[in-house]
Amino acid sequence: MSEVKFKRIAVLGAGMMGSGLAQIFATKSYSTIVYDTQRSQFQKSLNTITTNLKLMADHGIGEECAIDSILSRIMFVNRLEEVADADFVFECVPENMDLKQNIMKQLDHLCKPSTILATNTSVMSITEIAKKAFNRGRIVGTHFWNPPFLIPLVEVVKAEDTEDQVMDLTLQFLKKVGKRPVRVNKDVPGFVANRLQHALWREAVSIVENGIADPATVDECIKNSFGMRLPVLGPFENIDMAGTVLTLSIHDYIFKYLENTTEASALLKEKVANGDLGFKSGKGFQEWSPESIEKSNKKLLEYLLKVTKESEKTK
Repeated sequence: MSEVKFKRIAVLGAGMMGSGLAQIFATKSYSTIVYDTQRSQFQKSLNTITTNLKLMADHGIGEECAIDSILSRIMFVNRLEEVADADFVFECVPENMDLKQNIMKQLDHLCKPSTILATNTSVMSITEIAKKAFNRGRIVGTHFWNPPFLIPLVEVVKAEDTEDQVMDLTLQFLKKVGKRPVRVNKDVPGFVANRLQHALWREAVSIVENGIADPATVDECIKNSFGMRLPVLGPFENIDMAGTVLTLSIHDYIFKYLENTTEASALLKEKVANGDLGFKSGKGFQEWSPESIEKSNKKLLEYLLKVTKESEKTK
């Protein structure tokens, strides 16, 4: 296996994540095959990628005149056999274990021995996904974050059988296409970033459930305090900045008061049972009008575009 062979990339699934990955690779001049069983997804995916590229160009990221060239490098297929010659395959099918296992088994049979097979999942075990394949050493986890064309992090997850060389080549390739890959040495549920994110969410929901503060206040507390530091100051750097003695003293006192349930919140279960589904229904922990939903989505996208543009300047 050699990184220099990576010329032809395949993405399985023409949905939101698959389209984003195809955009990343095609933008970096790779011939990119997008597989989906639904032909109706092809034009939707192409439209999504085109819209994303125009939006980025409007914000000074890339050039609009390059869009046609980027799109010309993307080919859509609906037969899995047509990805057999790919050098690197990224699976982005729905989060269904049987589906992912069977896809990996088929890919292992179809693709040449040098092809790396990556599965994009946010929480599922990579080891379990690889279970039905024979050559499990070439299967690796690559957890991209949505929207993948703007969020740089990719968690590269080592399954029980993943070869070290596959890990190294995957990290090298993802760095080459402009991502910020990180090595996850153990295949555990949620990997690294989702474990951290949902630990925070568990405490946030608990605070509301116990009447300590309302949802809007919790969000304000995060966004206008330690949340402002997070882009430049991670927890371990912060611990060392504050000092391990102080941190130990705080932990000795506060940990016994923090939420430690291993079950989903009763309040969250109640919300779902009542049909309070968030943006989808117009009500979750807070009320959401069509205007406020649009405002929230736009605010996030504008922020990510701004951060991406600043990052491009420093490269």
